[in-house]
Amino acid sequence: MNLKELKELIEFLEEKNIAEFELERGDVKVRIKRTGEQTVIHAGGEPRYYAVAPAAGPAPELGAVPVAPAVPVPVAPPAPEEGLHMVKSPIVGTFYEAPSPGAPPFVKAGDMVEVGQVLCIVEAMKLLNEIESDVAGEIVKKLAVNGQPIEYGQDLFVVRSKK
Repeated sequence: MNLKELKELIEFLEEKNIAEFELERGDVKVRIKRTGEQTVIHAGGEPRYYAVAPAAGPAPELGAVPVAPAVPVPVAPPAPEEGLHMVKSPIVGTFYEAPSPGAPPFVKAGDMVEVGQVLCIVEAMKLLNEIESDVAGEIVKKLAVNGQPIEYGQDLFVVRSKK
């Protein structure tokens, strides 16, 4: 592993915000660990490289190596609009917006729905499960993508409740 490859590896790890990485290739072992204000690089075997780079200054022979915080700062979700209800998936599966390929979707944005009206189908273990609206109102937005996997509790539709 040459210095150019090492520099590219460090840049990739910083881009992906990976704090610690270890690689063994033949008799060369490279371990990179980012902690707080510095990046520590340890390579074992022949040859052996060591570098400690401060966050604001350039690393020896490697160029500038900025260090991002290891823990991202959580961003508060936007406050939900008054009267909006999220229809969530009760199971893990595949989301389908229509009863069959080529058929029109069960609902689209702007449609009025009643309690118990079918909104979509979630296929799980070869079973087609109809997901019904649990509130009467207007479909504001469809959040899932047709034919894509969805998770338990995932938001599928935004419905503005009737008053």
